[in-house]
Amino acid sequence: MPDFYEFFAGGGMARAGLGNGWTCKFANDFSEMKADTYRSNWPSDDLHVGDVNNVTVADISGGAGAADLVWASFPCQDLSLAGNYLGIGHWGDKQKTRSGTFWPFWRLMRGLIDAGRAPKIIALENVYGAITSNNGKDFAAISSSFSGAGYRFGAMVIDAELFLPHSRPRLFFVGVRSDVEIPASIRCSGPADPWHPSSLVAAQQGISAEAQRKWVWWDMPTPPARTKRFADIIQDKPNGVDWHTAAETKALLGLMNPLHLAKVERAKVAGRRMVGGVYKRTRSEDGVKKQRAEVRFDDIAGCLRTPAGGSSRQSILVVDGQRVRSRLLSPREAARLMGLPDTYKLPAGYNDAYHVAGDGVAVPVVRHLAAHIFEPIVASSESATDVVHHTIAAE
Repeated sequence: MPDFYEFFAGGGMARAGLGNGWTCKFANDFSEMKADTYRSNWPSDDLHVGDVNNVTVADISGGAGAADLVWASFPCQDLSLAGNYLGIGHWGDKQKTRSGTFWPFWRLMRGLIDAGRAPKIIALENVYGAITSNNGKDFAAISSSFSGAGYRFGAMVIDAELFLPHSRPRLFFVGVRSDVEIPASIRCSGPADPWHPSSLVAAQQGISAEAQRKWVWWDMPTPPARTKRFADIIQDKPNGVDWHTAAETKALLGLMNPLHLAKVERAKVAGRRMVGGVYKRTRSEDGVKKQRAEVRFDDIAGCLRTPAGGSSRQSILVVDGQRVRSRLLSPREAARLMGLPDTYKLPAGYNDAYHVAGDGVAVPVVRHLAAHIFEPIVASSESATDVVHHTIAAE
């Protein structure tokens, strides 16, 4: 059974996506609230709670061997990596910010390498904007980190929309240790749809010559067409939220401009229940900043966000003919949009539950990567080891 380490583990969604066929040997997160949620769903002693800046190689359990996979969904807030690239291994207090968590994480990876415990696979997940942040220098710095550590690597953009009624494009780096075989079936000669959009191709052209030599264009099958709609995950009797009063719904509609009000009118005559995701945004109109409510009725929820404020929490508009109701998205609905089963235990508080969901990685995306990239690599490496052992035994 392959094993893994999970950094920036949050509520354990990468673990949920990998599934019971994988064994977690070590997990880390800074948040006590998320740690409580993690332990509620996976009662074990493999979770280390604390700042990744303070984690050492000695803290990482799992014995002297190398992990098959290290997963890291490092925080995206104020992302700025490239300016610190030359300081890998020499970072100081000024880098100890949320955006700087990549560097202490990579210090740990270099420490594992130096200790003879280089992971077979290192997978990173971050926001789509990491492709172009800091004028592409962040992307180039991550690429150089992989190539400088002797890993062949590549990146993909995967939108949760392929699997769930939830628009959530994310950037995924996957690096493979130099001595581990990469099956020909999971790589291609150049960019492939839908995994390598033009923005990613442009970013790849801007990385160092060494990184380009070690670049891999990963390939996976496109999943079957999604059949579940946003309306399918909505609870008739939600837990943790109340339906708005008629006056509150009217006020929400009053924040919409004519374009979005027209969407509501079209939803009324659609002939079926329509559910739209609503976000409040500040827009400039004729030089004046106004709060606006914007709705989408394309059977897909907008990207979940962590609840830093009321405007970041997604509301829903449920339209049944002429009847229009509104409320906040419930915690369970948010979890469903991330692909978590209803058996997953959420925190009791609304903001905490929404934060766990909004700060995670979509479960079926991880499963797709595991099935079509990670597991073929691990199986190939195990087969190669078996051949070596068989040959030695025969001699």
